[in-house]
Amino acid sequence: MSGRSSRIAVVVEDRCRPSKCGQECRRRCPVNATGRQCIEVTQSSKVSLISEDLCIGCGICVKVCPFNAIQIINLPRELDKETTHRYGPNSFKLHRLPVPRPGKVLGLVGTNGIGKSTVLNILAGMLKPNLGKFMDPPNWDDILKHFHGTELQKYFTRFLEDKMKTIIKPQYVEQIAKSVEGTVGNQLNKIDKRQAKDTLCDILDLNQVMDRNVSDLSGGELQRFAIAARAMEDADVYMFDEPSCYLDVKQRLKAAQVIRSLLQPKNYVIVVEHDLGILDYLSDYICCLYGSPGAYGVVTLPFSVREGINIFLNGFIPTENIRFREEKLTFRVTESAEEITEGETYQSYKYPTMMKTRSGFKLSVMKGSFNGSQIIVLLGENGTGKTTFIRMLAGQVKPDRVGDEEVDMPAYSVSYKPQQLIPKISTTVRELLHRKIPGSCSNAQFRSDVMKPLKIEELMDRKVADFSGGELQRVALCLCLGKAADIYLIDEPSAHLDSEQRLLAAKVIKRFILHQKKTAFIVEHDFIMATYLADKVVVFEGKPSVDCTANVPEPLASGMNRFLSVKFCFPYTLHLSNKKRLYTLAGMNSKDWKLKSWQSIIASEVIE
Repeated sequence: MSGRSSRIAVVVEDRCRPSKCGQECRRRCPVNATGRQCIEVTQSSKVSLISEDLCIGCGICVKVCPFNAIQIINLPRELDKETTHRYGPNSFKLHRLPVPRPGKVLGLVGTNGIGKSTVLNILAGMLKPNLGKFMDPPNWDDILKHFHGTELQKYFTRFLEDKMKTIIKPQYVEQIAKSVEGTVGNQLNKIDKRQAKDTLCDILDLNQVMDRNVSDLSGGELQRFAIAARAMEDADVYMFDEPSCYLDVKQRLKAAQVIRSLLQPKNYVIVVEHDLGILDYLSDYICCLYGSPGAYGVVTLPFSVREGINIFLNGFIPTENIRFREEKLTFRVTESAEEITEGETYQSYKYPTMMKTRSGFKLSVMKGSFNGSQIIVLLGENGTGKTTFIRMLAGQVKPDRVGDEEVDMPAYSVSYKPQQLIPKISTTVRELLHRKIPGSCSNAQFRSDVMKPLKIEELMDRKVADFSGGELQRVALCLCLGKAADIYLIDEPSAHLDSEQRLLAAKVIKRFILHQKKTAFIVEHDFIMATYLADKVVVFEGKPSVDCTANVPEPLASGMNRFLSVKFCFPYTLHLSNKKRLYTLAGMNSKDWKLKSWQSIIASEVIE
């Protein structure tokens, strides 16, 4: 073993199946060939066991494993001294912890599976850090000695002596609907310890659902209910895991206001957020998490908001001289739909004026047109009819009749990715792809342009029913783009994806639509992702869930200005500095709030 590095071996439990393979890892290991048991598999073993002390890092077991269940990673030896927690042998390992500061909002950003939830559980007292000694866990005296002289020692000391109360807004709010019974109003009345129910329900637009059962709420309503419920409690530490999921842009800002309103001189607020615009507005400082998803995670030192987001996007930590990603994450693309070669023709489409009325809601759609190699992003609050419009284009919802005649919809083929992803099958991804898109998944270009960047290969032998939200989203995008169609209808492609996956997914969609000369209609609430994707926008205006209008597709700059001028009146007080930060991140001039050149946006340049 190198004197400058240590080695960790990770075996993914839900992939490793010793009973269904030839145990190539054990048979091909050169250390095992010498008589020592570096990789051990017994008849009763559910997974292979790899000795990190005996492993020489040859990587043969990684290459021969048919299920891609093994990772062998060399780490700087200095990180061994900073191990915070490990779940067991050949399992995930967390190095360091972020440092919460009283009276400040700590933002956490990093890819999925990198340890953010582990961090929250440790800081909430739900998981006792074992400092990597999972066989002989240390007591609290040893843990405090490990963090001696740091702000974490003060935090844990106060946590133990003052018995600080911590609350977490969970990542997956769908589980709330399954576990909470009763109406929204009754549940909020029970937990309103801060006498803030009226104010919070007004800000979060919950008054209209007070008499509805929690189990009947939509994703966005569940998210706002969960945020309100946590904000009503009287706690010392507030933690919010992905508070913007399912919320539109306006609701995200209101949720951010609620979270910042919880700040007191002696309490702590910690937020995990993948929408970089909202993270920038919310946070006072940021810690990035990097590493290998599912294998290990490292928490950086705290940075200012601008510096922290740029470090995450650049993939380089200057203070540690460490590069954790090969390429920078930017919004610059080499091709553009505007750079059309002379002489090329693109298919042109039109859709008629349409109207749909149901359950007291009326949507009026103004007739519009669009071309191939274009992405049209639908902008509007939740409840303004974006999904209804997409489903009318998909043929799943018929427009209202005009007099005695049905609306004449143009003939085109569509591929539709819905908003809600509910796995109803127990097959593997490989079986699903070969059944649904056999031609695409065997096409080398599609595998290179879509499947590889979405990392579908690592999911091929896993069952869809066991997937997390982010994994389901990636598979759903692959299925949608793999179907041959004239128009691709994609509803909220960023939901459950981390910041890095969002940018990669956006690049996949944009490259695919451009090269295939197709058209995409996309509903997206992540402001940065929406502006990167859009060639044109359709702005939805009106009173949500009552009477709304979908305007004609228009250029990005004018459409964004229309959307922002209507939606961002800021009826509640915002700190001017935070307002300027938000608009600057969105690419707007802070003097008159007008847009800069959206087509040339690069995230790191915008943030700076």
